[in-house]
Amino acid sequence: MSSISETPRTRPTQRNETRTAILFVLPFLLFYVLFLLWPIVLQFIDSFRTTGLNSTAGSQFIGFDNYRELFSDSSFWWAVWHTIWFTILTTVPLVVLGLVLAVLANREIPGRWFFRMAFFAPYVLPSAVVALIWVWIFQPSFGLLNGWISDLGGSGDINWLGDKTIAMLAVSIATVWWTLGFNFLLYLAGLQSIPPTVYDAAAVDGASGFRTFWHVTLPLLRRTHILVLALQVIASLKLFDQVYIMTNGGPDNATRSSLLYIFQEGFQEWRVGYASALSMIFFLIVVVASSLQLLAFRRRGEEAR
Repeated sequence: MSSISETPRTRPTQRNETRTAILFVLPFLLFYVLFLLWPIVLQFIDSFRTTGLNSTAGSQFIGFDNYRELFSDSSFWWAVWHTIWFTILTTVPLVVLGLVLAVLANREIPGRWFFRMAFFAPYVLPSAVVALIWVWIFQPSFGLLNGWISDLGGSGDINWLGDKTIAMLAVSIATVWWTLGFNFLLYLAGLQSIPPTVYDAAAVDGASGFRTFWHVTLPLLRRTHILVLALQVIASLKLFDQVYIMTNGGPDNATRSSLLYIFQEGFQEWRVGYASALSMIFFLIVVVASSLQLLAFRRRGEEAR
């Protein structure tokens, strides 16, 4: 009888809690719809039009003409390849170095708070500041990097940002230095979530430091690996700030990324409709790449079980 009498009382309480939760979520939901979902809808509509910033006659519906043009636009697909190449150059060192530094900073050593702060500090800098710092470092005549190379007996006149064969590598080096702290922080949080009793058991079994890292630490960080790789690939595919400030896509468009090309078509060539179509295709590329990556990790996780 007591459970039956309590049921009507709990229902109004649950309804009140639901309403309260909706009220808390509603402001974020409104901003999400107005500033994210609705612009995507407008962008999708504009991709079927001739919308332009300098158009006085207004936009006209042209169907799939923008999409037909982009599939034959070699400049766009070269920009996509440059973005993929940048993703390859940055993802591997950012993941590996982030893990290594997190393992080192997680040890019981004096002043480890300083190392944690030093590894993470560059990440809080604005992209413009980072780009200008590395533009000066990469200066061919008086840059810091060429000065070090000269002191070591090498050729100190390398044009890092002016040579199309190494310009993307230079942008990648600056990006790794800048964004390494984020992956470092994620791995550090993952390491601190591992119970110390696991390492105590490994020590009792006589496992060495490397075997403990390989057979205990790495498997227990599987979820962190998935998160770091997924976020890193998405972030690398969204390359824009660094190349816009450091090289503006040069030399000879060797560092022009997908987003930079979309920006140039939309805000320099004033072809908003065509830029919208480019954005939709690039959005699909990012979604497919992320989905395939998560699917691959999920299958590996199931096989490991």
